[in-house]
Amino acid sequence: MKSINSIDVQRKKANNIRYMIMTLFALSLVLFGFFVDTPKEIFKGVYTILKEPDTLITDYIGLGGMGAAFVNSGLLTLIFLYILYRLKINFNGATIASLFLIAGFAFFGKNLFNVWFIVIGVYLYSRVQKEKFSKYIYIALFGTAIAPFVTEIMFSTTAPVLIRVTLGVLVGLSIGFILPPLSSYLLRVHQGFNLYNIGFTCGMIGTIFVSIFKSYGFLPNPRFIWTTGNNKILSIYLYLIFLFMIGIGFYLNDKSFKNLGNIMNYSGRLVADFVMLEGFPPTLINVGINGIIATSYVLLVRGDLNGPTMGGILTVAGFGGFGKHPKNILPIFLGVLIGALTKIWSINDPAILLAALFGTALAPIAGEFGWQYGVIAAFIHSSVVLNVGVLHGGLNLYNNGFAAGIVAAILVPIIEAFRKDEI
Repeated sequence: MKSINSIDVQRKKANNIRYMIMTLFALSLVLFGFFVDTPKEIFKGVYTILKEPDTLITDYIGLGGMGAAFVNSGLLTLIFLYILYRLKINFNGATIASLFLIAGFAFFGKNLFNVWFIVIGVYLYSRVQKEKFSKYIYIALFGTAIAPFVTEIMFSTTAPVLIRVTLGVLVGLSIGFILPPLSSYLLRVHQGFNLYNIGFTCGMIGTIFVSIFKSYGFLPNPRFIWTTGNNKILSIYLYLIFLFMIGIGFYLNDKSFKNLGNIMNYSGRLVADFVMLEGFPPTLINVGINGIIATSYVLLVRGDLNGPTMGGILTVAGFGGFGKHPKNILPIFLGVLIGALTKIWSINDPAILLAALFGTALAPIAGEFGWQYGVIAAFIHSSVVLNVGVLHGGLNLYNNGFAAGIVAAILVPIIEAFRKDEI
């Protein structure tokens, strides 16, 4: 009995350390925000972020200022961390991915106001199903991808305030309510080869809702806010954070890189929880390495570090706990690069930068079938992603997840058919 209690204590201690490390990351976002801007500018900027529409692409650094964007990201991450902790969620790879996704997209689309209606909708679903909310908490976190629906309806329509607020709340709750069953079902479409399954689901939901809205004359307002000139200060922050994660992971891993090589051998196909498979320390190292690769890619192609690309970089890093590693993401970057060389756009165009970063949702194709198939998938994805946003009016923040689901659903059966013939 003593040994069992001792194991439970050790597990709880390890879990608390993981929460502590993630809390330090969230706090670093807040502190950095107050380092670059004054409190007055931050509060003013956060207020602007909360009340402005945030369809793709709305760079919160340009909308409310760098300090406000960082504080919005850090506070939102801290709140969700607290919710996960209160629900007694065991900190695993999905936790890392979901929290980094929250932190990243809080730079361009998710804010302290618009996410909660989706979360409450998922909670209501759990109540109706008479199941614990903890079972659906990750769907709630990932599902905040479609939060811009709320602010778009509340702040962009010309209807009376009462109608706007009521409709915004009802739409947010209803989307959250239908997310769990739809996400489980639509996973079958791409067979786990798209890591952003909720993005695919939100794309489907967004297409239906926007189609209905358009029938009544409501058209989402297109936006394009994209800041430049912040590469130096943002790269310093990102490199320091990712080096810190590698250092902490190395220290917790008995000052070694053991098991890191094992992570590279997984295809990454859902569900690939590296924390459960290989442990937290090597996973944290992988997170840091992925982040450095993604940051370096943006700088090497002379792209801009800003809210949207910060979101992409943090997403690549976060999924270092849940399916992505250098071996399966590098072919995706290469595929988008080849696409840019042969197509009509430049490699550092905003949409293509985001396609490279978020296109790593297709990393499991490279991991499962080989790097060359990853290159092909990314090459196709870089075209598809530019044409599907119109379906959901830019109100699904995971537009690349939507596109990746379509690409995987079409490409994987073809790859499997030819591989079968080869065998």
